[in-house]
Amino acid sequence: MLTIGIDLGTSGIKAVLMEDATRAVAQAVRPVAVSIPQVGWSEQDPDLWVGAVWACLDDLAEAQPDAMAAVAGIGLSGQMLAALVLGPDLRPLRPAMLWNDQRAIAECAELLAAVPDIGSRTNGTPDPGITAPKLLWLARHEPAVMARARMLLLTKDYVRLALTGEVASEATDAGGTQLLDCRSGQWDAGLCAAIGWDPEHLPPLITSWGAAGGLRPALARRWGLRPGTPVAAGAGDNMGSTLGAGGARPGDAVVTVGTSAVACLVDAAFHPGPEVAILTSAHAAPECFLSMGVVMAATAALDWTARIAGTTVADLAARAEAFANTGRIAEAPLFLPCLNGIRTPTNRPGATGQMTGLHPGVDAAMLAYATMEGVALQIESCIMAQQAVGVAVGDVVAVGGGTRSPLWMRLLASALDRPVALPEGADFAGPGGAARLAIAAATGSTDALYIKPPTRAVIDPDPMLAAHLAARKERFQALVRRA
Repeated sequence: MLTIGIDLGTSGIKAVLMEDATRAVAQAVRPVAVSIPQVGWSEQDPDLWVGAVWACLDDLAEAQPDAMAAVAGIGLSGQMLAALVLGPDLRPLRPAMLWNDQRAIAECAELLAAVPDIGSRTNGTPDPGITAPKLLWLARHEPAVMARARMLLLTKDYVRLALTGEVASEATDAGGTQLLDCRSGQWDAGLCAAIGWDPEHLPPLITSWGAAGGLRPALARRWGLRPGTPVAAGAGDNMGSTLGAGGARPGDAVVTVGTSAVACLVDAAFHPGPEVAILTSAHAAPECFLSMGVVMAATAALDWTARIAGTTVADLAARAEAFANTGRIAEAPLFLPCLNGIRTPTNRPGATGQMTGLHPGVDAAMLAYATMEGVALQIESCIMAQQAVGVAVGDVVAVGGGTRSPLWMRLLASALDRPVALPEGADFAGPGGAARLAIAAATGSTDALYIKPPTRAVIDPDPMLAAHLAARKERFQALVRRA
């Protein structure tokens, strides 16, 4: 079955024409600009999302007109936690405040004081990246905007509105607003009251795999698709990528090593962990939750190291690999890669990175190794925190740009002391998850949600690396506690 999976990333949009949600027939990518009006602010014009999706679908239609005519459904996954307020005409009143916008720190403390048990009712402890504190900030600093606001939508939901004309959301993405009771999967009037938001100004909720409208006839003609082609409600990006990597049953673990790193553990029950800054929301598969431990800088940390070393990431990764093979790991510095704060396990948005153990012999290769090691150890810290609140960990799959480094994957397997599988088509995990939801929306069956991609490699723990990590873990954990 042919479907289209659309993944709405922070810096770009990817649309993939997929066969049976596993094989990419064609793909199109468009960048999306991020605006930074002030340090710590991060915004996007929502119509840039729509324009980029339209351009991607134009490309697919030009490249594969016959296949487009056979498309059975469209699915979406997208960046989470945005604050996008619409007026009565369902048009944006201002740019969307993104997941990495940090301006609402004071509002987090205010919200926690107003609702002390919010962390055990919603997806986690208030954080400036989450939607509700942003809405409090807007109420305080842009009251004229909030007086006109009549709807809150999330990234993929706004694009789906443009595709179908229908307003809707679903629990995976809605869980990131802190206006949803995650255990019940329903909007919570008390949480809305705490931030002064009218529950009538929230979209209706359906399942992630349900059809949330059909494609508008004019758009269907533009792209050679069937009018009314079902568009699935979709999922937040972490849930979509987890689904696309084969994580749909309790115990499945998918670690994304991208700009940030997220340990996504599929759970049969709601195990909140606000005290260790775990995010927990509904998963995009029936009767499951997704526990998420977050490392704020992963490949972004290696990008930073490459900049200060004056070289490319590829060159630096090769140097780190060569250094690791010398057996001199004990000479490397120790790096806590929290360049833009720590979420799991200490929830300190203001924390900064730390490099310790510097000496005259430290070179770029050692700094690169320390960066990769620090990210691997911080991912382990996330998973340890998740296990401590009752989340089970089974087979581990890794996706994301960091999986291109053999050393990084050996470090991850050695830190976790368990094999790490690398699936085929890892670059399509997000669109692949969206495509699975599209099949479900088109057929009315959830069977497609449990498709697992083939495995291209399994990385076993490296005894030499494991021994070195065991000697360095306590020092690393001390850095985390002090950050």
